[in-house]
Amino acid sequence: MFKPLRVAVQMDPVQSVDIEGDTSFAMLEEAQARGHFCVVYQPEHLSYVEGRVTAIVRAVTVRRKKGDHADLGPQQTINLAQDTDVVLMRQDPPFDMAYITAAHLLEQVQGQTLVVNDPANVRSSPEKIFPLLFVDLMPPTMISRHEPTISAFRSKHKDIIIKPLYGNGGAGIFRIKADDSNYSSLLEMFFAISREPVMVQAFLPAVAEGDKRILLIDGELAGGFNRIPQPGETRSNLHVGGIAAAVELSKRDLEICTRIGPELKKRGLLFVGIDVIGGFLTEINVTSPTGVRELQHFTGVDAIAMMWDAIERRLSV
Repeated sequence: MFKPLRVAVQMDPVQSVDIEGDTSFAMLEEAQARGHFCVVYQPEHLSYVEGRVTAIVRAVTVRRKKGDHADLGPQQTINLAQDTDVVLMRQDPPFDMAYITAAHLLEQVQGQTLVVNDPANVRSSPEKIFPLLFVDLMPPTMISRHEPTISAFRSKHKDIIIKPLYGNGGAGIFRIKADDSNYSSLLEMFFAISREPVMVQAFLPAVAEGDKRILLIDGELAGGFNRIPQPGETRSNLHVGGIAAAVELSKRDLEICTRIGPELKKRGLLFVGIDVIGGFLTEINVTSPTGVRELQHFTGVDAIAMMWDAIERRLSV
């Protein structure tokens, strides 16, 4: 039997998670079932102090009981490099400077303790930019804040999707058809809110049939399920009303996984969720991927058990 690990989970408050669907909670459940000792903390409890990266943590015991799913111990300050074997970086985006700073701090302990996903590569693999390494797997795509360049792309592809480059959860995603008079106002809004460019892609009609979420563990395929948007809705994210459904992965889906898997493994991105629409890769989610409950429900595959197996293999070398 593998020796018990000291596990710290950097996540949103455990008391407020949805235990039926939250992937971080599932990670805690599996760690506890394997006899590992777990503590939790939020990103604001992370500090760098004179060469040490510390966190104000609370020991946690979890159970599948709504409204009474976690017991927390008293606060204590630990040295992450010395007092943990594994740190799971699992707080939800937005992928902003606070997120990037937390990754920089955790990078200081990588190599002394195992950080999942690798923080240096989390911050250098933004979920909409990372796929650009595999341009032939993507739909027609551009990134810009130069209005004439965006307009030329729109003239070519007619029906387009515009979305914030560092957004998450389907927020701020707009479909602009060829005759949509809101186009200019929408760009003005984006550029007034942020100095960042936007991502623009050709609209994929296949989204009506679903947006597949496929999970990969240490570069290897775990499985996938479908997310079907509500009628009249472009977004298929589950928390904006998308419906999870079983799906058979296509030959193209498997090709995408085979192509990107080695790069994920090389970057230390051990737990990853990708989004595929109509055979096109749209995102590689490395910050806080979700979907393990749905995957297990539809396929029987336990991606969390696979993740802990991979972690334990790395630490047993």
